[in-house]
Amino acid sequence: MKAFVITIINNKKSVTVAERCIRSAANFGLPVEKFNAITPEQEPEMIASMLKIPTHLFKDEYSRYLNVLSCFLSHYHLWLKCLELEQPIIIFEHDAVVVDSIPVNKPFSHLMSIGKPSYGKFNTGLTLGVNKLFSKRYLPGAHAYMLKPSGAYALTKAALSVARPTDVFLNSDTFPWIEEYYPWPVEVRDTFTTIQSVNGIMAKHSYNEKYEII
Repeated sequence: MKAFVITIINNKKSVTVAERCIRSAANFGLPVEKFNAITPEQEPEMIASMLKIPTHLFKDEYSRYLNVLSCFLSHYHLWLKCLELEQPIIIFEHDAVVVDSIPVNKPFSHLMSIGKPSYGKFNTGLTLGVNKLFSKRYLPGAHAYMLKPSGAYALTKAALSVARPTDVFLNSDTFPWIEEYYPWPVEVRDTFTTIQSVNGIMAKHSYNEKYEII
């Protein structure tokens, strides 16, 4: 199963943590490729317009508008990559760290989160293995998930009407078939954000006075 880590190639901090993600996955026999992130400098509004993706739901108090839109478009292009490859893929964000074997041989329906929640309150799994999404009503941070072409097709279609910040977009109301694996084999180790505003970082589990907004 191919795996990709979204990386801001011209940002040293992003490259450094993405390479940490790659090393951590290699410890469990999983090769991971860097995937060039879309950034605000690439005019994400224009890209979204060309793709017919609405942008009005990206404006909130928790994220910087162009940054969170760029993040969504980075994920969106990996959904297209999944369709192009016609096979399941794994998507990581740059600050993800693999701490256990990825369940590549476990059957799942369309999309399965494999990342430990990185912010706010959440529920802990009661059953080992593949479950319906349980930690939140939406992905507890879109930092690690497995995706099939069937799921990618549904996500790209829904994006044409209800696109919003990636983790909130991936919710069990819109996509009741989203699943979650427990115990989580991936966690976030972050000391900075390229997306959130001050209000957004306050709920992060790793937040402290040294946490950076870059």
